[in-house]
Amino acid sequence: MPPPAPTPRIWLASKSPRRGELLAQIGVAWDVLKLREAPGRAPDIVEVAHDGEPPLHYIERMARTKALAGWKTMIARELERRPVLAADTEVIVDGEVLGKPADAEAATKMLARLSGRSHQVATAVALRWGDDLHFALSESTVTLATLTRARIARYVATGEPLDKAGGYGIQGPAAAFVIRIEGSYSGVMGLPLAETARLLAAAGFPVP
Repeated sequence: MPPPAPTPRIWLASKSPRRGELLAQIGVAWDVLKLREAPGRAPDIVEVAHDGEPPLHYIERMARTKALAGWKTMIARELERRPVLAADTEVIVDGEVLGKPADAEAATKMLARLSGRSHQVATAVALRWGDDLHFALSESTVTLATLTRARIARYVATGEPLDKAGGYGIQGPAAAFVIRIEGSYSGVMGLPLAETARLLAAAGFPVP
């Protein structure tokens, strides 16, 4: 009888608590691998699209770059060698990546733009293990209800939109804005679990 497959314990190259919660949901143990962000030092990742870069290309490039940077960080710090998982989630509307709002005014404008219409949420996932880089892309369509200015203002006042792509998080109060999802709910949250499980299995670390 072959030995049982190893239980996955990975490095997560992301500070997102949502991604950690989703990994725990499918039985994956993880530790955060912090990338360099300190002021006065060059960051490990510069999250800026190239001129004319298509949205999906940008999202894929970010996920791959984060996984590679995480792997290099693991080696440089002489940490235990484990698979390094990274992801990038973006909201796309009218062919434009919205990113995270810089302030309340930007969040208000984003939500007004998304109100009463459909947009895309894409999450790219990259897993670096040894010399291999496994990759998957999840695309979903999300339709929001028509939002009044007062409703947008109440939500923005909570502060939640400021660290969310597109200015909203589906796992929080803004769930009440969403009238339809076509695709992956976990992908819209920030980590598509079916795709992530497939990448881990391909690397030899199947989920329980």
